[in-house]
Amino acid sequence: MGNIITIVNQKGGVGKTTTAINLAASLALAEKDILVVDTDPQGNLTSGLGILRDNIEKSLYDVYTGRCDAQDALEKTSVDHLDILPSTIDLLGVEVELVGMDGREKILYRATKSIKEQYRYIFIDCPPSLGLLTLNALVAADSVIIPVQCEYYALEGLGLLTRTLRRVRSAFNPNLEIEGILLTMFDSRNNLSQEVATEVRKHFGEKVYNTVIPRNVTLGEAPSYGKPAILYDIRSRGAQSYLSLAKELLNENSVRQRA
Repeated sequence: MGNIITIVNQKGGVGKTTTAINLAASLALAEKDILVVDTDPQGNLTSGLGILRDNIEKSLYDVYTGRCDAQDALEKTSVDHLDILPSTIDLLGVEVELVGMDGREKILYRATKSIKEQYRYIFIDCPPSLGLLTLNALVAADSVIIPVQCEYYALEGLGLLTRTLRRVRSAFNPNLEIEGILLTMFDSRNNLSQEVATEVRKHFGEKVYNTVIPRNVTLGEAPSYGKPAILYDIRSRGAQSYLSLAKELLNENSVRQRA
């Protein structure tokens, strides 16, 4: 059965899209059928996987507005076993267009439900806000991965997000879980990074992944070539860290299923 994981943090620049691209590609390398859903109108996930916006015939916007179903909007990527439901700038208008529509927070839930069994994992990449698009992503999800940048305000932002998750559970999705908290942009030479990592682990314990994503040039360069890091430079620290995260995710889910 497919597992839908939303990658979320209301802060920008924490590594949501980088995580969506590279974790999905790493799992696809293990021959797992994976789908990524780009719910950010900026479309960085879409372009980061080499999909040209001018060539997109149907997108997530068309799914939201009822012009097509999710199956018709899926596209293959250059990575075997990895598909994408792409984004276009048209998504900016969704919140206005759907004002007053009953059940508008469940559109993505209904759309992904129809294709869930095709994939081992569906990863939903969110915009850096807590609007309708992010709400839809949380209602559709079985669980969330929260990337946390190792910086001063990390815990404050994490506290706000966990309160938001409680509200979503209460109102729309009572089974929503935290899949894991991922420390990103970690610099082992920086005392602040060490302190933030320690504090996050103290507060969230086993929910924090053992894998830590380092600051790495490759992770920043690869999207400009429309590639995940494992295709751009598999030997880089960034690529290897996401391969490690993929193994950790698979191992944790295997343990849960046996339990």
